[in-house]
Amino acid sequence: MPTLLDFRRRIRTIKNMQQITRAMKFVAAAKLRRAQENALAARPYARQMANLMRSAMARMENPTHPLMARREERRVRVLSLTGDKGLCGAFNTNVMRRTLEFVRQNAEKELAVVPVGKKGRDGLRRRGVPLGEEYVGVFLRLEFKHAKEISERLVRAYSTGEIDAVYVVYNEFKSVLSQKLTVDKLLPIDPVEIEQAAGPDSRAVDYIYEQPPQEILDKLLPRFVETQVYRCLLESSAAEFAARMTAMDAATNNAGELIEKLTLHMNKVRQAAITKEIIEVVSGAAAAQ
Repeated sequence: MPTLLDFRRRIRTIKNMQQITRAMKFVAAAKLRRAQENALAARPYARQMANLMRSAMARMENPTHPLMARREERRVRVLSLTGDKGLCGAFNTNVMRRTLEFVRQNAEKELAVVPVGKKGRDGLRRRGVPLGEEYVGVFLRLEFKHAKEISERLVRAYSTGEIDAVYVVYNEFKSVLSQKLTVDKLLPIDPVEIEQAAGPDSRAVDYIYEQPPQEILDKLLPRFVETQVYRCLLESSAAEFAARMTAMDAATNNAGELIEKLTLHMNKVRQAAITKEIIEVVSGAAAAQ
C-alpha cells in the first residue's frame, strides 16, 4: 500500500505537470488570437480574387488555361496539413486518418502524399504511404513564401502534365471548440468552384480592364492557387492552436481533479494511521494497568 510519502511525491509531480499544461494553454491562447485574425483576414481576399476571376471569365467565350485543363486522374498529389508538434488532442491523428482513407479510396491511382508538418510526415511514413515533397517547420513561422513555394511546384507539375489532380486535406477553423476536417480540390481549377467561392453577390461588381481578360486570367490563376494554399495553411494553423489550447485546458482540469482525489485518499490514509496509533497507545495503556 502506498505510504504518505508516496502520495506526497505523486501530488507534487502532478502539480508540476499542471503548471506546464497551464503555461502551454496560455501560450496556445496567445498564438491562437494572431492565427485566428490571419485566417479570418485571408477569407475576404480569397473571395474577392475569385470574384475578379469570375468577372474576367464572364467576358470570354471559352476561357482556357493549363491549370483549368481537365484530364483523367491517374497521377494525384495530396497535400496533408498537420502540425510540427503534438499535445493538441486528435488534431494530427484526424488529418492522417482522413489522408489514409483518401489513399485507400484511390488505391488504383498513382498517388503520392505531400506532407506539410513533421507529425504528418513521420506518421504517414511509418504506415508506408508513398510520399512526395516534404515541408517540415512551416507552421513554426508561417509566411506567404511557404505557400508560394508549395503552389509553384504543384502548378509547374500540373502544367507540364506530370500530375493530373491536386487535393488538400486540412482542418478548417470554425471556432475554438470546433474544427472541420476538409478535403478540397486545388487543381484543376473548376469554374463552378470559382462561382461558389465568389459568392452570390459578386455579380453586382463590374470591372474595367485595361489588359485583355485572357491575359489577366493567365496571371490570376497561379496567384489563385497560391492564395488557396495560403488560406488552407492559415486555417490549419489556427485550428492547431485551438486544439492545443483545448487539450491543455482539459489536461489542466484533469490534473486538478486527480490532485483532489489523491489528497482526499492521502488524508484518509493518514487519518487511518493516526487512529491506529491511538488505538495501539490506548490498548497498551489498558494492558499495563
